[in-house]
Amino acid sequence: MSTRRISSVAHVGPIAIGGDNPIRIQSMATTDTNDTEGSVAQAKRIIDAGGELVRFTTQGVREAENMKNISARLKADGYMTPLVADVHFTAHTADVAAQYCEKVRINPGNYVDPGRTFKHLEYTDEEYAAELEKIEKKLVPFINICKAHHTAVRIGVNHGSLSDRIMSRYGDTPEGIVESCMEFLRIFRREQFDDVVISIKASNTVVMVTTVRLLVKTMDAEDMHYPLHLGVTEAGEGEDGRIKSAVGIGALLTEGIGDTIRVSLSEEPECEIPVARKLVDLIPECNRLREEAEASIKDDTITLTLDAPDWETFQLKAAMATGALLIDRKATKLNILPASGSKFFTLHSSLFTSLSDAILQAARIKFTKTEYISCPGCGRTLYNLQETIAKIKAATKDLVGLKIGIMGCIVNGPGEMADADYGYVGAGRGKISLYRAKECVEKNIPEAEAVDHLLALIKKDRG
Repeated sequence: MSTRRISSVAHVGPIAIGGDNPIRIQSMATTDTNDTEGSVAQAKRIIDAGGELVRFTTQGVREAENMKNISARLKADGYMTPLVADVHFTAHTADVAAQYCEKVRINPGNYVDPGRTFKHLEYTDEEYAAELEKIEKKLVPFINICKAHHTAVRIGVNHGSLSDRIMSRYGDTPEGIVESCMEFLRIFRREQFDDVVISIKASNTVVMVTTVRLLVKTMDAEDMHYPLHLGVTEAGEGEDGRIKSAVGIGALLTEGIGDTIRVSLSEEPECEIPVARKLVDLIPECNRLREEAEASIKDDTITLTLDAPDWETFQLKAAMATGALLIDRKATKLNILPASGSKFFTLHSSLFTSLSDAILQAARIKFTKTEYISCPGCGRTLYNLQETIAKIKAATKDLVGLKIGIMGCIVNGPGEMADADYGYVGAGRGKISLYRAKECVEKNIPEAEAVDHLLALIKKDRG
């Protein structure tokens, strides 16, 4: 049986993350952060569902300043849950948000470096060191503000928004993702600021698990033990989003890694909380099931027999128990069976074959249906995400093996979609840009026409 990784403790308002504290559950609001009423109402729904932290996008100073009003309203109504500001591109916004929120998330990929353009840049060692000095000059004043206001920080690296600088020196590799994090983390340690949580996210479960494992080893080698936030970004919705999250997050949880988690679903944010709670509650049983599944491996096949009180829990158990084994390629085939006497014992075998196929696809082993890489949405989302996902899915569900990215905005869009064949990205209010892999092929299409344009592009390419 695995034991939980020992981490330091980060204090986030009234709660503590890491150490011997419970694994914390969180979600992110999808409202416009300038909409105080809507944001407060949605935060309450997340908290009432069991969310222990609520994150809001703060894409500018105006949104960061309104966090003060959102926080005050929630506290007046007895909701003391910590609020987290999510910052991209503008370091000054993080300085403002740190005065009003219990925690601020910054993204090393765009905190100082410009937005990713996929250009290869050449640096001498001296020039590279100068770039790191630019980061330090921006970061130290922010750290001092956080110290003064007792504000925690999440260093949140996204595979989809690594800087051109990192990509040019390290390539699109786990080592590059980890170094993007470590550059910032070393500055925090030098400044003796310890209320830090780390996250490394990717839509690809193999990349996510491999990179988090490498981060743990790298931190250990430098005597760092900061708590970790886990998540598979752009996991999607419905069954696919839950299974992909359980494969990636579950693989690490069963290894004792993880101090706080978010399941990123393209659904209402309060729907994420019970799924995350189940993953945490299932750790002991899935540790046992993982050992049994590993012992069962024969002829490149995992055989897993299990039971559960409901079908969603059955799916999560199966994905969580086998995730690490499949990601590590201990086997590439999966046979799931209901336990004798289970309520699922009389179900047709095709249902379990379909579940096995979904888990294998989530582990990037075998593709049996269209793959959707869709973000959960936030206040940056520039169109009706859930309606669009449903429309695109209905039109493309039979394109087996095709990968389509559906992104609310440009923060992770082009980068996270590098693993996709096509991308549909919010470019402005009511405007959509289409991508073929990393290349933008149509810009600023009216939203009403964009899905038809996407389908026409796919049809043209497939002949």
